[in-house]
Amino acid sequence: MSDLEAPLRPKRKKVWVDYFVKFRWIIVIFVVLPISFTIYFLTYLGDVRSEWKSFKQRQKEHDENVKKVVKRLKQRNPSKDGLVCTARKPWIAVGMRNVDYKRARHFEVDLSSFRNVLDIDKERMIARVEPLVNMGQITRVTVPMNLSLAVVAELDDLTVGGLINGYGIEGSSHLYGLFSDTVVAYEIVLADGRVVRATRDNEYSDLFFAIPWSQGTLGLLVAAEIKLIPIKEYMKLTYKPVVGNIKDLAQGYMDSFAPRDGDQDNPEKVPDFVETMIYSSTQAVCMTGVYASKEEAKKKGNVINSVGWWFKPWFYQHAETALKRGEFVEYIPTREYYHRHTRCLYWEGKLILPFGDQWWFRFLFGWLMPPKVSLLKATQGEAIRNYYHEMHVIQDMLVPLYKVGDALEWVHREMEVYPIWLCPHRLYKLPVKTMVYPEPGFELHRRQGDTEYAQMYTDVGVYYSPGPVLRGEVFDGAEAVRNMEKWLIENHGFQPQYAVSELTEKNFWRMFDAGLYEQCRRKYGAVGTFMSVYYKSKKGRKTEKEVQEAEQAHLETAYAEVDQPVD
Repeated sequence: MSDLEAPLRPKRKKVWVDYFVKFRWIIVIFVVLPISFTIYFLTYLGDVRSEWKSFKQRQKEHDENVKKVVKRLKQRNPSKDGLVCTARKPWIAVGMRNVDYKRARHFEVDLSSFRNVLDIDKERMIARVEPLVNMGQITRVTVPMNLSLAVVAELDDLTVGGLINGYGIEGSSHLYGLFSDTVVAYEIVLADGRVVRATRDNEYSDLFFAIPWSQGTLGLLVAAEIKLIPIKEYMKLTYKPVVGNIKDLAQGYMDSFAPRDGDQDNPEKVPDFVETMIYSSTQAVCMTGVYASKEEAKKKGNVINSVGWWFKPWFYQHAETALKRGEFVEYIPTREYYHRHTRCLYWEGKLILPFGDQWWFRFLFGWLMPPKVSLLKATQGEAIRNYYHEMHVIQDMLVPLYKVGDALEWVHREMEVYPIWLCPHRLYKLPVKTMVYPEPGFELHRRQGDTEYAQMYTDVGVYYSPGPVLRGEVFDGAEAVRNMEKWLIENHGFQPQYAVSELTEKNFWRMFDAGLYEQCRRKYGAVGTFMSVYYKSKKGRKTEKEVQEAEQAHLETAYAEVDQPVD
């Protein structure tokens, strides 16, 4: 058997959950989609109502809501009440990880009112927003001004708070880094009720660098100031097919945005947007986009494709046509391009609604799409939830760009999941070592995509049912994730913690660096008030005793072991 061949697996005996999952589309169509559409519509009306208010009025309401949060925190009795959590219901989170930490006794703080765009400062090119503002909401405000956040995550429902405290990436991240790299200031309520503004060069700079990836365990984020960039009305998108072995696909992807001569900061050589979709071990489509004016897009002979219409083919399937058509170019309205994967949730929509991509369904019911991820989670019981953990993969592997071929070969051999989403991002060399950091000495090698100040990484997005599951074979999802995590640790990669993780605490702190995070936990009183990031991310239910014992251990010493072999 060659290195790329997947191991032979025995057939798996079907159980009742298999049949329930197969026909789950009935619940989705008659329950989830109508409720989702209603929630989307009501949320939209709330956003419009907010936009009618002046920025001054929104700021006044914000200040009043912050005072309520401070008052609530001061009501907590550390000896009687549990650790602090937001009052958001566990199933509302967009991520696939179960919010099991809220099953232990906890002290709730309501942040549900923090969903306003507070200011759009065109002079400073800064958007000041509250943490529950989502991507659909912010682009609806900024794009008509020919402005945008530097990094706009593709799915409408993703919130500013989640993208900062967790992880956020987009096709522009090869220029601007991860979503958190575009933030210039955080407004944080600390454990003792103090409200502070943290920037990269003020007295709270350590907190500023520690916030990303911390999962809200250092304080409560109540506002963020985020970089804006000028944009144009359309995205000129080029679809380029690549055929060959996995290494050929990886090189084609790298060449689509990273000049081999190392001139990575030259806008003439580097596109505004990049993504690649791997459709099989031998076929991929690389997409590169540059902003274009309305005048250019409407020139005679140019093709405009409004992908946002409900009846349009799902984007990933439209892109796949390049494998037959060959290279082609089209112009997509900018906001519709930003949210191109929303309607079909990348390609997860095909599993949720097997016929959802058919022309008749798109035309008659496509306007109801997508189902809210939170409702999909709310309508699944424990058995189905466990089934998805074992028989389904939703993971992102962040790896150095030069190792993307190795990562693709590993995924093909161990999981056989297709399509695969590739999106590059810069990982900056910062003045302090944060939870995620580039390889030491990367700048000495000057590999393709790297600069002196940032190493180019890539997100390998693995979302779908593995090949063995689709063929009815035995597949151990938990073991596959453990093997993936081991591979990431050995290759200086990172696993975003929105996903289901099998990491032990030792291995968690081998993947991530604990130094600055633990320092800030102690300095700003988070220990004993907020749960640690590992226990918040840990798979499985957390008992109150377990959580309290873990916090006591952190009071005594940081549990961070580095440079040890993986368990």
